[in-house]
Amino acid sequence: MTRRSYREVRLPLEEEPPDLMARLVATGLFSPYVVYESSTEWSLAGGALTSLRLAGQEAADLSRVEEWLARTPVTGWRAYGWAAFELGPVLAGAAPSGTDTLLHLIVPADEVRTDGTSVLIRSLDPERLDLLVRLVRTGRSAAAPAERVQLPLEDKGNFRAAVAAALVELQDDGPLTKVILSRRVSVPDRVDLPATYAAGRRANTPARSFLLDLGGIRAVGFSPETVAEVTPGGRVTTRPLAGTRALTGTADEDARLRDDLLSDPKEIHEHAISVKLALEDLAAVCDDTVVSEYMSVLRRGTVQHLASTVTGRLRDGHGPWRAFAALFPAVTATGIPKASAYPLIRALEGRPRGLYAGAVLACDADGTLDAALVLRSVYQQGDRCWLQAGAGIVRQSLPEREHEETCEKLRSIAQYLVPAPEHPDGATGPA
Repeated sequence: MTRRSYREVRLPLEEEPPDLMARLVATGLFSPYVVYESSTEWSLAGGALTSLRLAGQEAADLSRVEEWLARTPVTGWRAYGWAAFELGPVLAGAAPSGTDTLLHLIVPADEVRTDGTSVLIRSLDPERLDLLVRLVRTGRSAAAPAERVQLPLEDKGNFRAAVAAALVELQDDGPLTKVILSRRVSVPDRVDLPATYAAGRRANTPARSFLLDLGGIRAVGFSPETVAEVTPGGRVTTRPLAGTRALTGTADEDARLRDDLLSDPKEIHEHAISVKLALEDLAAVCDDTVVSEYMSVLRRGTVQHLASTVTGRLRDGHGPWRAFAALFPAVTATGIPKASAYPLIRALEGRPRGLYAGAVLACDADGTLDAALVLRSVYQQGDRCWLQAGAGIVRQSLPEREHEETCEKLRSIAQYLVPAPEHPDGATGPA
C-alpha cells in the first residue's frame, strides 16, 4: 500500500493556544473535529481521512483498532477520538446493552498543532493548507464574552436517595467496596462551545482539555486526570485522583481544607483502595509496576484532589491499546471492583453515561497514546445540553456531603458556559 504524506508549514504562535484552537473551530471549516490538549501540546484534528466506529460485541477486541491503524493511508498519522463509558463492561466480558457506538476514532485530513511556541499546520490538500496558513495568520481572537449562562446546581432529582441506596449495597458482605455515582444538570440554553472552551481553559488547571464534535456528540471538557499515558518505549502511566475538597479562592480557607483532606479517614481510604486497583489493572499488562508518587494534593479548577501516580512497563508483545483496555474506564469513575459497580451504576443512574466518565484520546504512529478521563465537561447531543458530575461512595459516605461534592466539581465548568449568539430572527446560532 502506498501511503501519502502530509504537507506541512510551521509558523510562529501569536496567541494563546486555547484561543487559537477555539478561533479556528469557530470558523465552521472543520467537520468533524477534535481539539486535544496533552501535557506538551494542543492539537486540532479536522475532517476524517479515515474513521473507525466500534459498537456492540465488536468493541470487545481492541485489536481491531490496531488493524485499522495499520491500514492508515498516510505516514506520520495521529488518530483522535473518544470511548464511551459503556465500553468498559464490554471489555470486561459483559454483553452489550445496546447498539450505540462505544469507540469512535478518526485520522484527520487536516491538523493544527502548537507546543506553545510555534504552530505546525498539516494537510493533504495544498489549497487547504494555504487556507489554514491564512487562518492562523489572521491574528488574535476576539475579547472573551462577558455573558455567562446562569445555572442552578442544586439536585432536582434523586441523587441523595441514590447515594443512600448505594450505601445499603456497600454495607452487605458482597465484594463492592466503592461505587461512583453521578447526576446530570440540564442546561436550558444553547452554549457556544468554542467560546466556552477558551473561557474555561483560561480559568481551569486541568490535566488535559478537549473540544470536539464527533459522532453526534459535542463536548468541552477540562479533565482532572489521565486514564492512560503510553510512551513509544512502552512506559505506561495512570494518575488516579480520589478524595476532594473545594477551592474557595481564599488562601487560608483553601489551606485548611487541604489539611482536612489529607487527614480525613474516609478520603484517605477511598484514595488508597483506588490506587490499589490501579496497580492491579496495570499489573495485568505491565511489569515493574510501582506507585511513583502517592497522595499528593492537586488543584483542579474549583476543587483540590488527593492524587497518585502509578507506572509500569508493557510486557513484550503488548501495544498501547492493551494498556488502554486494561485501565479503561478509570477506577476513579467506576468503582471497586469494576465488575460489581457497573450494574449498580446503571440501575441507580437510570441511563447510559455515554461520553461522561469515558475518555477522549489521541494516539500516534510511534506508539504514543494519551487518554483523558472525561469529567468537568459540558455535553450537547441533538437539542439536549447538560453537565454531569459524580462522587465516590464508600461505607463512610454521607449523602449530603456527596451532593455537595458534585456541586463543587460542577462549578469547574458551569460558571464558564457562554451562551450561543442569537441570529437576527431571534434563534440561537449553532454551537
